[in-house]
Amino acid sequence: MPSRFREELGDTFVLTRGFDHCLWCFSPEAWREMEARFRGLSFMQSNVRAFLRWFFSGATECELDRQGRFVVPASLREYARIQKEVVIIGAFRQVEIWARERWEEYDRKTEGHVEQVAEEIGALEF
Repeated sequence: MPSRFREELGDTFVLTRGFDHCLWCFSPEAWREMEARFRGLSFMQSNVRAFLRWFFSGATECELDRQGRFVVPASLREYARIQKEVVIIGAFRQVEIWARERWEEYDRKTEGHVEQVAEEIGALEF
């Protein structure tokens, strides 16, 4: 884990499946916030149950060693299609881990229309 993210995540963090076949890392505090937000969802809806099962069943607690290394469980490596090289990025509330080739593909596809998306969501006022 790059040192710039270690301070934010702490010595232990939660690792789980993210969207677009990347992995999400949450500090313990951010993870508790996510859990609290999801508690408000209705478990009577099948799509809510499906999402919560998918999201939480992949979650695992990871601990950094002195050199900032940690073990990614095989099931999460398989989900993210990680074989060799990874890219680790900060993405607002979480840190994301991508297989390098998947990140490069995603970055190429998104780069062309980021400005359009920013205009559509109207959230980027500086």
